[in-house]
Amino acid sequence: MIRKIHTFPDDVLRKKAQPVENIDVEISELLNDMTETMYNQKGVGLAAPQVGVSLRVVVIDTTSGEQPDTLLHLINPEITSAEGDQTGEEGCLSIPGEYEPVRRYSKVTVKALNPAGEEIEFDAEGFLARAVQHELDHLEGVLFIDRIPPYKRDIVKKHIKRRIADGDYGTVEDVKS
Repeated sequence: MIRKIHTFPDDVLRKKAQPVENIDVEISELLNDMTETMYNQKGVGLAAPQVGVSLRVVVIDTTSGEQPDTLLHLINPEITSAEGDQTGEEGCLSIPGEYEPVRRYSKVTVKALNPAGEEIEFDAEGFLARAVQHELDHLEGVLFIDRIPPYKRDIVKKHIKRRIADGDYGTVEDVKS
């Protein structure tokens, strides 16, 4: 099922997500719905808070579904080490139409649970490392615009306010004025 994506400045995007205590049918359904929603929107990642669920769950596929075997379902993910740096343009399904360069680590090691409840650990570099950091930020209530200079953040917020006023930024349910 495709779920509604919550857009900035919705409060759910600013809350720290809670750990998943039990991987059950509801979590499996959430992962499936998030994957379907991400692919429907042609995204490369989606965090549960973006669909209004404040749990530490993310899905990532940097191929946007072109290579389904690269799909990651991560429960309670955390970065255990990071090194290097890279800067690249980022966008977000919760801040549609806005893109800015963001500085991130170039390599991260991630520990998480998979849908079977097994602990997994992997290294991510380049674009995958960027996507992992972006999605894990969502679990902390952090958006990519929080990682850009304040003057650029102000410009993005003005764009969003203008688009809300013009009716070109979601619906009343999506955003708060």
